[in-house]
Amino acid sequence: MSNTTFEQIGKVLRERQNFAVLSHVRPDGDALGSQLALALSLQKLGKDVRVWNEDGMLEKYSFLPRAELLTKPPVTALDFDVAIALDTAIQSRLGNTLAAVASAKIWINIDHHLSNPGYGDLVIVDPSAPATGEIIFELIKNQSLPFDNEIAENLYAAISTDTGSFQYPKTSARTFEIAEELVRAGSLDVGKISQQLYESYPRRRLELLRELLQTARFMARDRIASFTLRLKTAADLRVLPEDNEGLIDHLRAIRSVIVAVFFEELTDGKVRVSMRSKDEAVDVCAICQKFGGGGHTLAAGARIRGSLAEVEEKVVEETREALKRACVS
Repeated sequence: MSNTTFEQIGKVLRERQNFAVLSHVRPDGDALGSQLALALSLQKLGKDVRVWNEDGMLEKYSFLPRAELLTKPPVTALDFDVAIALDTAIQSRLGNTLAAVASAKIWINIDHHLSNPGYGDLVIVDPSAPATGEIIFELIKNQSLPFDNEIAENLYAAISTDTGSFQYPKTSARTFEIAEELVRAGSLDVGKISQQLYESYPRRRLELLRELLQTARFMARDRIASFTLRLKTAADLRVLPEDNEGLIDHLRAIRSVIVAVFFEELTDGKVRVSMRSKDEAVDVCAICQKFGGGGHTLAAGARIRGSLAEVEEKVVEETREALKRACVS
């Protein structure tokens, strides 16, 4: 889905002066890398740019070039010509950055989530893209926007993380072509970047995985697998929200598992649900949309009010029904 051209967005980027570049709460590498890449390109155009996320820059991505630019938003709102939401399917998931940019005259929405309803004045939503970073690369190239090795490294990290290091189904020939261009143009040290992305975790993440595996449940003839993180466990281990990123893949990697689910108890009386599917016939985005969430066919999430037991029962039942409809139960 795309109802805005790169030319229309490029015109706004050149003609306006003050920009806020935003992304969703609990950001991942695609969100943060895309933000930094676009912000750095805008700065080289001579623009005034703020780069905000409700959670700020995550510890695990602090190695990204110019990571210090990405901060938490101020309490007092500032005036902007343009607010740009990246990798954010639902506008409310921008969190408290929304209030900080309330006066923005133009909203640009660039994303790759199928569930994105197309909010904003200028919208490019491309569900075929495996990462928002890929769309940002195409925008920069198409519009001949400033580009350097720092931008290249941020985009490479964005694309690598959201493709599961170039393993997920939407990874295309074009994805590899873009990666090649980024490596060549930025003279990137792929080994070093990959080590920082995938082999530089704190010990507490391993302790967390050990605890999660003890909660693992298998249902529907081992087609559904889940584990649960309680508030007390998170507090006892002193883990950060970013520490659980990717841990669900340990469940998804089991041969018999079609759908993996991660239930995380939150402080606001809700449960954060992350879902992964290995079969497009079992659309976890559709499941999550029933609970106010969204995402991709094979990877989606939602925040659902209720106790862990209540939410687990509801989500597992919906998943069982989805498996039956797909004839894989």
